[in-house]
Amino acid sequence: MNKGKYITNGLEKTGQIINSESFNGFFQMACDEMMLENIKKRTDISMSVRFYKWEGIWLSIGHHQKKIPQQWVELVKKNKINIVRRPSGGSAVLHSGGLTYSMAWQSPPRKKRQAYFEASQWLIESFSALNHPLKFGAIKSIPPTGNCFSSSSVADLIDNQGNKRIGSAQYWRDGSLLQHGEILLDPPNKLWRDVFNSPPPKPAPSNVPRNGLIDCLTKHLISYWSKLNWVEKELEANELTNIYQNSKNYFVNLSNLDN
Repeated sequence: MNKGKYITNGLEKTGQIINSESFNGFFQMACDEMMLENIKKRTDISMSVRFYKWEGIWLSIGHHQKKIPQQWVELVKKNKINIVRRPSGGSAVLHSGGLTYSMAWQSPPRKKRQAYFEASQWLIESFSALNHPLKFGAIKSIPPTGNCFSSSSVADLIDNQGNKRIGSAQYWRDGSLLQHGEILLDPPNKLWRDVFNSPPPKPAPSNVPRNGLIDCLTKHLISYWSKLNWVEKELEANELTNIYQNSKNYFVNLSNLDN
């Protein structure tokens, strides 16, 4: 197994918490997919999780989101945003003022809704401990266009006032799951309006810490998946090389889209 700092020890199956810095959107998506590929190949690792922010301001679009509004193209030309395509589905997410999580799970429940339910419980427990309870949205599905935070589905977590706090999406490969999502904290007012032609969602309340949130999330992740032997690890040189090589797969050619 890769060397790393053990958080728990003595159990048969391992969960990894991967430390990663702020990187550009192409790197982040390639890193998420690498997590999924690695977990498929390993018999000793059940789950890999990481938390990250983005280098620069990025708009990630769903795998099936083909139409790009001209205003987004203009914002790219003005260096206001960058655009990357996710391996998962769903709508556009503006990554600015928030925190992204991703988890690769080797053997999740095969039913998609049950997988969302189980993969999100540690998030619910984390925010409950912060006195900001969350629950699943109620809409069965949303079209893969527009703004991810303009509506909620059974894959998303909303607060008691109906504000969407965490938008998540999944990507399945050979029975293994990649789930990643955006934890909304402080959405930028003007840029949000420029991108989506609508006012931004409300910021997260002050009892949700901007510094220290990762520690809270990690604590409840480990507590919920207590049957795993958790280890903290860094990205290794060969992994970084693989990620950089594959990052081009997430490039969005804005000159060759059906606008």
